[in-house]
Amino acid sequence: MEKTKNALVVPLDAGWNDIGCWSSLWEVNEKDDNSNAIRGDVMLFDSSHCLVYAESRLVTTVGVDNLVVIETKDTVLVADKSQAQNVKDIVDELRHKKRLENKCHRVVYQPWGHFDSIEEGDNFKVKRITVKPGASLSLQKHHHRSEHWVVVSGSALVTKGETKMAISENESVYINVGEVHALENPEAISLKLIEVQTGTYLGEDDIIRIDDRYGRKDA
Repeated sequence: MEKTKNALVVPLDAGWNDIGCWSSLWEVNEKDDNSNAIRGDVMLFDSSHCLVYAESRLVTTVGVDNLVVIETKDTVLVADKSQAQNVKDIVDELRHKKRLENKCHRVVYQPWGHFDSIEEGDNFKVKRITVKPGASLSLQKHHHRSEHWVVVSGSALVTKGETKMAISENESVYINVGEVHALENPEAISLKLIEVQTGTYLGEDDIIRIDDRYGRKDA
């Protein structure tokens, strides 16, 4: 817009707040009788002037004032509202310690849908996968992990080596290490399944894509 020569500017009295920190979000949200701004499953007791955001579980406070409490599937932030703009210092420290929280999220969105890494431990990982209607994962293989898919709802068309098979709710298929495979949702509703990975290395970069309708290269 700064470079256009074909523009018209008119005055507009709409109010403005550059939402650059959590305290700014508290300012613009509706508040209860104790000046708390809340979202999600939240219960507050003897608390005032707080911003409390709950994404995936119940969050409660007792006897606090002027706090920012942000709960997501990835992590939890608790800060004095006057210091909330310093969250950048936390991000800098995460980078310094080479932690993954500043760049990897539990829920990851892809062209075909999304997955939620709900549990992880030594040599295993469990994902909740949702595939959009008509979408498909790439034809791929893995060097270090096997995968077990269990359909929760919908139907899937699975490529497993040279075989294609249809699996529906309460049915499953096992993909061996190194086996070429693909997953497609041929239905008009979302496909939901649980994926259990096992192996010596479970990083997202262990993906060798052979064919991909979205033009992605190897992870």
